[in-house]
Amino acid sequence: MKNVSIITEFVLLGLSSDSQLQALLFVLFLVIYLLTLMGNLVMILIIRVDSHLHIPMYFFLGHLSFLDLSFSSVTVPKMLQNFLSLKKSISVLGCITQSFFFTLFGGTEACLLSAMAYDRYATICHPLLYSVVMNRPLYTAMVSTAWAMGFLNSLVNNLFIHKLHFCGSNIISHFSCELPSLFPLSCTDPTANKLLLSGSSAFLGLLTLPLILFSYSRIISAILSIHFSGGQGKAFSTCSSHLTVVLLFYGTALFRYICLPSGSLLERVVSIQYSVITSLLNPVIYSLKNQEVKAALQRMLRQQMCSSG
Repeated sequence: MKNVSIITEFVLLGLSSDSQLQALLFVLFLVIYLLTLMGNLVMILIIRVDSHLHIPMYFFLGHLSFLDLSFSSVTVPKMLQNFLSLKKSISVLGCITQSFFFTLFGGTEACLLSAMAYDRYATICHPLLYSVVMNRPLYTAMVSTAWAMGFLNSLVNNLFIHKLHFCGSNIISHFSCELPSLFPLSCTDPTANKLLLSGSSAFLGLLTLPLILFSYSRIISAILSIHFSGGQGKAFSTCSSHLTVVLLFYGTALFRYICLPSGSLLERVVSIQYSVITSLLNPVIYSLKNQEVKAALQRMLRQQMCSSG
């Protein structure tokens, strides 16, 4: 180690080295990021302002919108900067900081999605007992637990990353500083870090995914018992949209964090799915298609027009 220079910054390869393609990607991801910001900020504002939405479902959605807003903001601004920059570098400390918040928000969102699935199950399968089952102490504890688990998962993994020494190549075959992309650059053996990350990711997946699958299986069973075909169609549409986004998030994230990193383009595309696209889709799928949210948005706009008039 004495004869090897310790690196002080990493170079992010991004999605492409073609300058023309980078310009197109910059416009594309800028639009995606602005829509993500707008959609999630509108959701947070509506839920906070409208008293009709002060119920458990929208309490969860408010936290989900904040998570999506934060999750996307951890990586996309730096990605946009690198699309226009010749020097696509990030300091080692900045890289580890980015990986900490990326793991924090990603792990918290995984736990929160399972809590939301249980909330939907309680709403559809036990409507008469919903207010008793989903009381304020319970749903507050569920959200607090999601944040605590996400924080502990990120803290443990990123504390162990400080035990690694980075030297030699400083090129990360990715657009962000996700932990699996850092391990191949270590001069010291990262086996323990890999096992810890894979184990913690599998633990979160096995802890939360079965609850989601159980909740949605019971929801689908309840929907099938609806005799009114129009009600079935509407419920299936909403349920399938939710489940599709959840499975895409879980499937791509588990693939990325349990499998060995290869630096391939496929890995970067998979990362875009759970770190960028899901944050864009969530406010649309979970909220902006919701009639109660639309009504709340109309009430808020009318109030603004009346006050300005």
